[in-house]
Amino acid sequence: MLRTITTLICLGVVVAAGSGCGGTSQARPGTTQVVAGFYPLAFAAEAVGGDAVDVRNLTPAGAEPHDLEISPGDVRDVHSAGVVLLLGHGFQPELEKAAGSGSEVLALLDTPGLEPFANGDPHVWLDPRRYALIVRRVGAALGRRGAATRLVARLDELDREYRRGLARCDRREIVTSHEAFAYLAQRYRLRQIAVTGLTPEAEPAPRDLERVVDLVRSTDATTVFFETLVSPRLAETVAREAGAKTAVLDPIEGLTAEEADRGDDYFTLMRRNLAALRQALGCR
Repeated sequence: MLRTITTLICLGVVVAAGSGCGGTSQARPGTTQVVAGFYPLAFAAEAVGGDAVDVRNLTPAGAEPHDLEISPGDVRDVHSAGVVLLLGHGFQPELEKAAGSGSEVLALLDTPGLEPFANGDPHVWLDPRRYALIVRRVGAALGRRGAATRLVARLDELDREYRRGLARCDRREIVTSHEAFAYLAQRYRLRQIAVTGLTPEAEPAPRDLERVVDLVRSTDATTVFFETLVSPRLAETVAREAGAKTAVLDPIEGLTAEEADRGDDYFTLMRRNLAALRQALGCR
């Protein structure tokens, strides 16, 4: 019934505005159309599905996936897709509302082992071993278990690189602009000190900012990390007050246009994060 109503609404838009109501992609014949809420889910589908899938990432390059607003065309693509990949637990509420529930809708945080962290952090993909659970579930949904196993092997190697790279470090505190690295910190025995909470654009109270500066000083941290999709202003303020420098630690919620043009992907960004962490923590 919902799909019928959506179709009628789209037809009304076409008549009134003289423009299409469809999404921006059409599946190639013989392929499965996959709609993904944002980059890590789209990457998993593309890497596992290969030529057997057409994947549409609803979050444009350079945009924050938390801020995703669903258009009528997006709704149509969601309802016509063979598989819909979303994180769930309110990460992208408009998409969750549009997708509803059904055998074709995968809310990936409901996968056993992927429950949100104690602080509510949903960034499970920053832990390669937990991301592997997403990959296996996507592979099962697409009938591509073998391809999923091969991608999991690459994630296992990435996990080993992180373990080796972060085994011997002078410091284990990472100062981040927002609280998005709980899974990564837990996996590799790091301690996250966040300037703000889970909302990237949140403005901390002056007293909270002062507390973070004091904490950064007490840990002898040399670096305050900021993100590619969020203003570095707060990180720069804390770094200046604490006598530290700034660097990028990417939560990999999406690619920037420049990263996409360079051909960057999940693995290149994760290895870039590892290099930044090793430098900031004085790892040997």
